[in-house]
Amino acid sequence: MHATLTSVTQRIQQRSKARRALYEQRMQAQHRQGVHRGALDCGNLAHGFAACGASDKQQLKLMNAANLGIISSYNDMLSAHQPFERFPELIREAARALGSTAQFAGGVPAMCDGVTQGQPGMELSLFSRDNIARAAAIGLSHNMFDAALYLGVCDKIVPGLFIAAARFGHLPTVFVPAGPMPSGLPNKEKARVRQKFAEGKLGRAELLEAESASYHSPGTCTFYGTANSNQLMMEIMGLHLPGSSFVNPDTPLRDALTAFATERAVKNSEPAGNYLPFWRQIDERAIVNAMVGLLASGGSTNHTLHLVAMAAAAGITLSWDDFAELSKVVPSMMHVYPNGQADVNHFHAAGGMSVLIRELLGAGLLHGDIQTVMGTTFAESYTLEPFLDDGRLVWRDGPSESLDPEVLSSAAKPFSKSGGLVVMDGKLGRGVIKVSAVKQEFRVIEAPVRVFADQESLKRAFTAGELEHDFIAVVRFQGPRANGMPELHKLTPYLGSLLDRGFRVALITDGRMSGASGKVPAAIHMTPEAIDGGPLAKLRDGDIVRLDSIDGHLEVLIDEQEWASRECATVDLSAYHHGLGREMFSGFRQLVGGAEEGASTFGGFEAAEIGAKEAPRVAEPSL
Repeated sequence: MHATLTSVTQRIQQRSKARRALYEQRMQAQHRQGVHRGALDCGNLAHGFAACGASDKQQLKLMNAANLGIISSYNDMLSAHQPFERFPELIREAARALGSTAQFAGGVPAMCDGVTQGQPGMELSLFSRDNIARAAAIGLSHNMFDAALYLGVCDKIVPGLFIAAARFGHLPTVFVPAGPMPSGLPNKEKARVRQKFAEGKLGRAELLEAESASYHSPGTCTFYGTANSNQLMMEIMGLHLPGSSFVNPDTPLRDALTAFATERAVKNSEPAGNYLPFWRQIDERAIVNAMVGLLASGGSTNHTLHLVAMAAAAGITLSWDDFAELSKVVPSMMHVYPNGQADVNHFHAAGGMSVLIRELLGAGLLHGDIQTVMGTTFAESYTLEPFLDDGRLVWRDGPSESLDPEVLSSAAKPFSKSGGLVVMDGKLGRGVIKVSAVKQEFRVIEAPVRVFADQESLKRAFTAGELEHDFIAVVRFQGPRANGMPELHKLTPYLGSLLDRGFRVALITDGRMSGASGKVPAAIHMTPEAIDGGPLAKLRDGDIVRLDSIDGHLEVLIDEQEWASRECATVDLSAYHHGLGREMFSGFRQLVGGAEEGASTFGGFEAAEIGAKEAPRVAEPSL
């Protein structure tokens, strides 16, 4: 084991000791109270299977066969989730073949940042994670189930499902992906068209044609953003089947993997005699594996929020310093857009997860002894790949090395010796920056700031030609308490265009700018956020700021006495709090914690587990 992996894991274990012990006690107590329909009275049980067919109903009357609960993010508007329409019947049939049953326990909302970016709906995006966790909890609260299957893919959906799985940690759990869409328009061309449109050199018809050629069929978007980072992390924690994350939807292999996921859920259930609940499978080692996989792949910085919240639900306390320390020793091994020009289908063809995992295990950078849904340890099964042999699902050894070193490298010859994630700290607060796609000459920027209160203000300044010089854009009042912490993807074409014209530009924000972001240096998730009196609220146009992503320093070069005497700017945020349902999330804005605590609204159970005080409230108009 690499010494840093060991020390970070031990530090997290020590920090989480009391909290994790309480979590485990609660999961054991829930198990003793009854994890399935055997704990229900006859009237409860009759309601629970009233709509079932005769054979399923008979099985459900017996207590020696497993009943699986299906939680799904299906909807047919979003490409990533549309394939899940067929999954419940596949799962029910696979369960019946094993003498068990499966019931659709509940659906959860699934929204897409690709549809909502730059729109008011984006302000519900981060909060949808915790809403999904709550919705899944409602579905599983009927206590009819011996195990759970979670069907999810995208940005906030998988983290939300994971949080629910952790709170129902007495249930064996399998996460079931849908897979990426086939490759469309090359990412480089898509980015070129977007930038030309931002510059006014192409019309909307040309832009729509390019976007439609990029996002063109059922399946997950093929760039390496938060959605595909989710899939990688679920597999590297042993919650997916080996090699299943990036198999295209609506194929015989995808269907066979869904059926086998059902089989594993049944076999890990208590009635099958091999009880493997979520809480025994997911511990500090599994969370560290997820962090390592994220760093090695150049994954989404959204997970500096999500992983913290996910770990907290399992009684584990992470800090951004854990990410930063691991990032120094975890090699960058994937060049997938926005860190390169290939997509996840190319990564999968180059050897994919089995090669990545084999390399990281060989470098001592993964815990190979964690338990997995396969009923084996991680090291035993997760360098295997699934194939169909005369229609039968089989696993074979994956490639021993990458088939395309330009897309997937080795631990010995990585694209970079570090994982590309840096924690920024200084007079302006704390934040994170992903530098894996940022050129070396742009990793330190010292320039005057231009302060904006929203994305539209920056767009207007760009269109008016006011930004054609070196500067650092500060977009503030975009944190979770202010307006739900939307993604600021809309800024990418404008800032990228300025960078390409030779100007030295960067971004600092208390909002999010992850997933599809890339070449523009962006210090994001700044905390404390501006609405809470964070340092960003003190900045004024023309202040000189130094963003040093090499050493992790973020400073404003101003006289200490003047800085201390400055008052914080204020802004009227009422326009963000109404319309498209935003008024219904005022409670979330009041409850939400800071970015480094995962921007979570679950302060109640988290505070109880760590002995913290109740999260502060902020006054906001009622509905």
